[in-house]
Amino acid sequence: MIHLTESAALQVIDMMKQTERPEGQYLRIKVQGGGCTGLSYGMGFDEEKTDKDVQFDHHGVRVIVAEADHGVVDGLEIDYKQSMLGGGFTIKNPNAIATCGCGSSFRTASNAGTPGDC
Repeated sequence: MIHLTESAALQVIDMMKQTERPEGQYLRIKVQGGGCTGLSYGMGFDEEKTDKDVQFDHHGVRVIVAEADHGVVDGLEIDYKQSMLGGGFTIKNPNAIATCGCGSSFRTASNAGTPGDC
């Protein structure tokens, strides 16, 4: 399961409202090779859900992830933090055994990914 906190969901909903077609969109979570630790997260909006996607619903946001990536992100928590310097999403992945210093890449015990430049 992927968990989206209420704060993150509210931010995602605000961002969806700024797109051309806010209704019917999903928040897609992706995992791709790269970064200095081997795997990187990706997030974006998608209007299509396939047979190979797993869906989770949190606070009015439909979150999808490809079945192939689900094992790497199962248990993932996405939050949104606001501070004096701005805001941003934070990701906690209980499957990550290593992360890079900037926090944008990771690796798991079962998937080392393809490390690249940070």
